[in-house]
Amino acid sequence: TGREKPDFLATVDVDPNSPTYSKVIHRLPVPYIGDELHHSGWNACSSCHGDPLADRRFLILPSLVSGRIYVVDTKTNPKAPSLHKVVQPDDIVKKTSLSYPHTSHCLASGDVMVSCLGDKDGNAKGNGFLLLDSQFNVKGRWEKPGHSPSFGYDFWYQPRHKTMISSSWGAPAAFTKGFNLQHVADGLYGRHLFVYSWPDGELKQTMDLGNTGLIPLEIRFLHDPSKDTGYVGCALSSNMVRFFKTQDGSWNHEVAISVQPLKVQNWILPEMPGLITDFLISLDDRFLYFVNWLHGDVRQYNIEDPKNPVLAGQAWVGGLVQKGSPIVAVTEDGQTWQSNVPEIQERSLRGGPQMIQLSLDGKRLYVTNSLFSTWDRQFYPELMEKGSHMLQIDVDTEKGGLKINPNFFVDFGAEPDGPALAHEMRYPGGDCTSDIWI
Repeated sequence: TGREKPDFLATVDVDPNSPTYSKVIHRLPVPYIGDELHHSGWNACSSCHGDPLADRRFLILPSLVSGRIYVVDTKTNPKAPSLHKVVQPDDIVKKTSLSYPHTSHCLASGDVMVSCLGDKDGNAKGNGFLLLDSQFNVKGRWEKPGHSPSFGYDFWYQPRHKTMISSSWGAPAAFTKGFNLQHVADGLYGRHLFVYSWPDGELKQTMDLGNTGLIPLEIRFLHDPSKDTGYVGCALSSNMVRFFKTQDGSWNHEVAISVQPLKVQNWILPEMPGLITDFLISLDDRFLYFVNWLHGDVRQYNIEDPKNPVLAGQAWVGGLVQKGSPIVAVTEDGQTWQSNVPEIQERSLRGGPQMIQLSLDGKRLYVTNSLFSTWDRQFYPELMEKGSHMLQIDVDTEKGGLKINPNFFVDFGAEPDGPALAHEMRYPGGDCTSDIWI
């Protein structure tokens, strides 16, 4: 944001029966400046189900820009988490040559695996997967030597199919400077999925998604561990691509959902992609949710037939084409339109939906609106001055449907140290109406 203040982990009360409902009840500032906390993960998860000593206690917070990794104790006092350990970037670079850490997942072994998007100079070819041991010491790389992907971003593994698949954003040297379409043409952004053997780290297959899969970001298998299918959201192409195992044991892909670009006026390009930046799947594998950061809508699809998703709900919570914006969309017959975005608690909604988190019962979808500070400044400069916010959407889990909760609004523009940018959220394990960390 340009304010020389450290990032922080916020604890938000999401219990509607609490007197501090929809409030930030604790802030844990990190001890350094310029980190850019981005994604997060746990030290223990369902992959540790056979280990009685596994304890979902620590939240792993990689810093995308600085390369640090923070380990936060969320169990000693869940309403006031505390800093447990800092993994310094110099140690990571010295032992692995990796930098720009992004996604973290726990492993059944007790280790934590973190995807890193490049080397210390921002070159994509230097990326790979970092391993931390159970005490969060740098252990080394996960993938076998010579088996690093061309680009890095997110990853997900399905042990019963002995497979891990990773996605590809772009070279840090490119995306940290803001989005430039020429960088796509120059080959500085990805369009591939990388299929690895699990857990031994051998790159078995590279799937080229082509122009239908430009900048594939978040990737998810279905939660059912027996299933051999999943999805990846491709930001620039604005397609949800389904990947699946074939009869010969290899993997293939197809477009499952396509968000058509909007023809627009008064914007930098004549067409505006939806820019799918985040998605998730409900724990029962019935619904898929994703956001269009530029268009401004959140969508719910029924995926009981994974090959044929059906739109079940949609809510407009921001975007570049909302009423009051100079940018207008143009229909095929030449008519112009803008989305009707409601005010929440007499506040106008800023930016576009970016990160989402679903309550464990699937009935409440939480939404924030910061993507990456450089991109926020480029596409939604208002966020720099007014900060971002957090919303809650009520979900109809029977028939489908999304409705904004008018009683929930967390304004990160009113922070004590100035407007802040809210990114990814995590629920604690257990009660799904307690607190949420962001």
